[in-house]
Amino acid sequence: MSQPDFRDEGPEDAPLDPAALRIQAKLKRLLLGSSLVMFAGLIAVFAAIFYKINTNKAEPSDAAFAATVAVGAGAEVLQASLTDGIMFVLVREGNETALLRIDPATGNLLGKTQFVAR
Repeated sequence: MSQPDFRDEGPEDAPLDPAALRIQAKLKRLLLGSSLVMFAGLIAVFAAIFYKINTNKAEPSDAAFAATVAVGAGAEVLQASLTDGIMFVLVREGNETALLRIDPATGNLLGKTQFVAR
């Protein structure tokens, strides 16, 4: 069996009239404009993603900390952590254990919670 040849079948493409050519030109301009808007939108999305990836918050190691923090005479620091801009320090003073809330920038004591056995 041979492959049919469809090139010679069917009506020939007639040239378009001037009104159809104007409509075709308008559609081409519309397609170009909408493609440019879509491309600009994609560039904006990728620029926003790139910006978010490359901007970072100040890490605790980059933040300013007080040079000294007074925890009390004879106190032993068991643990220290930084959460939401407040430094929490767990200390043992003799037989008592306390949680100190300290402003890391100034070193001021914001609060103290004593742990007692009942």
